[in-house]
Amino acid sequence: MTAKLISGTEIAKQIREEIKQEVLHLKAKYNLVPGLATILLGSDPGSLSYISGKEKTAHELGFYSMRIDLPESTSQKDLLAIVDKLNKDPKIHGILVQEPLPKHINANEINYAIDPNKDVDVLIRSMSDG
Repeated sequence: MTAKLISGTEIAKQIREEIKQEVLHLKAKYNLVPGLATILLGSDPGSLSYISGKEKTAHELGFYSMRIDLPESTSQKDLLAIVDKLNKDPKIHGILVQEPLPKHINANEINYAIDPNKDVDVLIRSMSDG
């Protein structure tokens, strides 16, 4: 049996092209633009890079993208209010709260507050599954 080299880069390119086409179909047929909201507390360089990459990819795929940068001192209450607002926003179909969160924020409470249908990381369902 001969081994076959698989190119992750090429597969990712194909998947992104399929998603672009699906987004074009959603726009044309239903006047629907998928929306992604990202929330970042603080200015951790790794987190900034990750969120910037998600935002860039969303734009390349034709998504509506909303980036919310907050100071590290943002309170639990204020963050929960932002998540609640995004849960109710019909333009937003996915919410990503970048972790790690500051020590004064209860990440589990934030993750449970995200509408499961908008949970990009699928954290709560995967936490409860196993």
